[in-house]
Amino acid sequence: MDELVLARSLFGTTMAFHIIFATLGVGIPLMILVAEIMYQRTNDLDYSVMAKRWTKAFAVLLGVGIPTGTIAGVQLSLLWPGFMEVIGRVMALPFQIEIYAFFIEALFMSIYVYAANRIAPWMRIISLILVAIGGLASAVLITNVHAFEGTPAGFNIVDGEITNVDPWKAFFNPSFFVTAGHVALSAYVVGSFTIASVAAFKMLRTPFGSRVYKFHGKALMICLFVGGVFAFFTAINGHESAQMLHEYQPEKLAAAEGLFETQTHAPLAIGGFTDREEQEVKWGIEIPWALSFLAGNSFDTEVIGLNDFPEEYWPPLFVHTLFNAMVAIGSLLILLALVAYVWKKLLKKDRYPKWMMWLFVAGGPLSILAIEFGWIFACTGRQPWTIYRILSTEDSVTTTGNIAVLFILFVTVYAILAVAVVLVLLYYFKRNPPQKDLDKTESKEIPLST
Repeated sequence: MDELVLARSLFGTTMAFHIIFATLGVGIPLMILVAEIMYQRTNDLDYSVMAKRWTKAFAVLLGVGIPTGTIAGVQLSLLWPGFMEVIGRVMALPFQIEIYAFFIEALFMSIYVYAANRIAPWMRIISLILVAIGGLASAVLITNVHAFEGTPAGFNIVDGEITNVDPWKAFFNPSFFVTAGHVALSAYVVGSFTIASVAAFKMLRTPFGSRVYKFHGKALMICLFVGGVFAFFTAINGHESAQMLHEYQPEKLAAAEGLFETQTHAPLAIGGFTDREEQEVKWGIEIPWALSFLAGNSFDTEVIGLNDFPEEYWPPLFVHTLFNAMVAIGSLLILLALVAYVWKKLLKKDRYPKWMMWLFVAGGPLSILAIEFGWIFACTGRQPWTIYRILSTEDSVTTTGNIAVLFILFVTVYAILAVAVVLVLLYYFKRNPPQKDLDKTESKEIPLST
């Protein structure tokens, strides 16, 4: 197999595995913070128990996220030396600052874990805020390198040499804020819906009306509310992302929508599959003029089609399917949160139907799938470039061999880590069921030490 394909497959597998833990590492601290705030406001010990249990899960996930992130960093240097040469000279700031962001996250999580009962309530809140900021900053800083790849800035290449380097201009590249917003919002969606998925599953296996059932019901409601709000804002941010693509990476937008001919009043293709030979989206549903409006807030906006670019610059056309899958899942999550709110708050129903509960259970895995689809779309849609219109992926890859051996070894490591993290979580929560933590907390009538 071609070394380029192997290198992309290896790094893609690494990122597909790591991004699960990285995303949960941003989203779960926010939910711990929400639970802690709810406890401080209501003095309901259930929220204290939620914060404690979610912190334990976060610690396990963080223990896997750190080594997989380290592996990803090492692979960048081993597999993409051409890319890292540019990054090292132009875009090193995010990697340097990220060290301090991780330090803040780890430091204040340690304070919250080991000193929760020995510090004032407002100090617990501050600690969790700093944990959430540290986790978010780490994700945004590293993802900013991806933003730079799509909208490079802060340097010139003259006669093959990098000149006029401006690190801060590279850092605040044109897509920085939009990309950072999308990363943050989508991570909060994944964190909240993943916890909601667990809560819904436990409710299905717990007698209705029991103490534990009510505990999980509270967790489900706050997670669906937080997840629904952030899912809505993610959709708004997605609109901004489409406009960014229209301005800076038009062939990527065209591939996402299966648009081959440049036109105003361009239709938005929903579903279907892009047919390269027929140059159309088959079995899709077209919404007239909608793509032009999304791209420029006007139906008269001209959207550039793929035929205006050399075919070797076309991204893989299956990105249309990835993009649609991501949007469809995001829309479903918004709908789930809205239905839950109407059912519980407006209709005043005490119990969700079983079919609805199973949809809540599916919400967590689907949100993770949406992250995977979105990440693959973002990276694959930039092809054939590592740095858009400056450095091709082919010119970035290592020329050394034995990547196939590395691929097999790393996949084995990821499989072992995946099994290990599942077994550890199951073991811990089986030995420490909610009722045990609730009884322990109520007997002390103080916040449970995390």
